[in-house]
Amino acid sequence: MSFGQAIVMGIVQGLTEFLPVSSSGHLAIFKNILKVETDTGILFDVLLHFATLIAVCLVFYRDILRLVVEFFKIAGDVFKNIGRFFKNLGLKDNKLPYKKLATSSYRRFVLLLLVSVIPTGIIGILLKSVVEGVEGNLLVTGICLIGTGGIILTSDFIKERHKKPRDASYADAAAIGTAQGIATLPGLSRSGSTIVCALLCGFDRMFAVKFSFIMSIPAIIGALILELSDMEVGLGGAEIGAYIVGMVTALIVGYVALRLTVKLVMNRYFKYFSWYCFLIGAVSVVAYIIAL
Repeated sequence: MSFGQAIVMGIVQGLTEFLPVSSSGHLAIFKNILKVETDTGILFDVLLHFATLIAVCLVFYRDILRLVVEFFKIAGDVFKNIGRFFKNLGLKDNKLPYKKLATSSYRRFVLLLLVSVIPTGIIGILLKSVVEGVEGNLLVTGICLIGTGGIILTSDFIKERHKKPRDASYADAAAIGTAQGIATLPGLSRSGSTIVCALLCGFDRMFAVKFSFIMSIPAIIGALILELSDMEVGLGGAEIGAYIVGMVTALIVGYVALRLTVKLVMNRYFKYFSWYCFLIGAVSVVAYIIAL
């Protein structure tokens, strides 16, 4: 892979990771256009996703810091409850009360995120071989992009509701986590699928955006760990350089794109991207048929 190709791929990833148009689908399309070849499977794609993950951390750093603090407080309370459970086994009266875990909005947010990770992880592992098998397949990518168009077309017409973390259920979190797991297929937009699912669950628009992007952090880290553990091919010096350039490009472009996406969701402009997905999806399917 050349440095020029890496820069283009970084721009594509940065723009499409947060806009509801499927970054994986566009990476597959541009790999075909630019004839990008790597010897490391989907590692480059995962590293680009990791770069945009850093962009998420920069944009939502205040929320993320609070969530990290509350996570460790929850963990401490869990251990205290375990200790009290064993103490209560020897008590007949005056048993020690257990500490409640979801005592604030941020604590509830943490628990919702933990629940969402479960279906995402299970589906991601089950679909890993499928995703790698259809990587670069324009037919699959095109069909999924058309599906993405259909999903996000509904987003701006969903009846406005105002669920905050305290109001959201664990079933809501599991549903959104399921949407994220399925969206590993190339052409299905992760952000589009999860934000629309959150809105269907009644989430407030800003909470839907925050939940969608913050929940991507453990998913991307998990994907990176899985990919690195499966790596059997070493990286050459030139390829490492190209990968780094691609990541830096994706980080910078992704930061700007994420700021823009928040405004688009809040102002109900998501639906306009559906027509773009329909168009690119149709072009991909036609290109696949012509190439047969």
